[in-house]
Amino acid sequence: MLLARTRLLVATLWAGSLWTVGYLAAPTLFATLSDRVLAGTIAGNLFSNQAWLSIACGLVMLVLLGATQTSTGGIFAGPAANMAAKSRRTLLIIVMVMLVCTLVSHFGLQPMMASLRAAAGPGGVMAEAARNEFGILHGISSTIYLIQSLLAAWLVVKQ
Repeated sequence: MLLARTRLLVATLWAGSLWTVGYLAAPTLFATLSDRVLAGTIAGNLFSNQAWLSIACGLVMLVLLGATQTSTGGIFAGPAANMAAKSRRTLLIIVMVMLVCTLVSHFGLQPMMASLRAAAGPGGVMAEAARNEFGILHGISSTIYLIQSLLAAWLVVKQ
């Protein structure tokens, strides 16, 4: 019972932080600040912190799911044991896909976007020729974040 409650707490922290940063804080920065370069810099820092929190939550979830005792199922296991094993596998898949989303975004896409920002200088990437490439990377990153956010909702519901 304690493991299940701890899993729910970690899943809620993970999902809530994803939703808060991605759909509340970052859009508010761009809507409030007149300097889009500053807003982008702050948002980038928020997403970096969010990525590290996601990695931590994902690892904790994997440990908690590993510590959860379930039957291996099989033809002699009861229906409840088979359902528990299937539910645990589903949770493991959700957590692993969410972690992969974080790792691809943080260690793959974000460094490429940061190098474009650094090369663009103080005018920002939207004033340079890198606008198209940055837009494509930003679109891919946003799609991955949306997938991760939807999986987070599923993760909370499945607890």
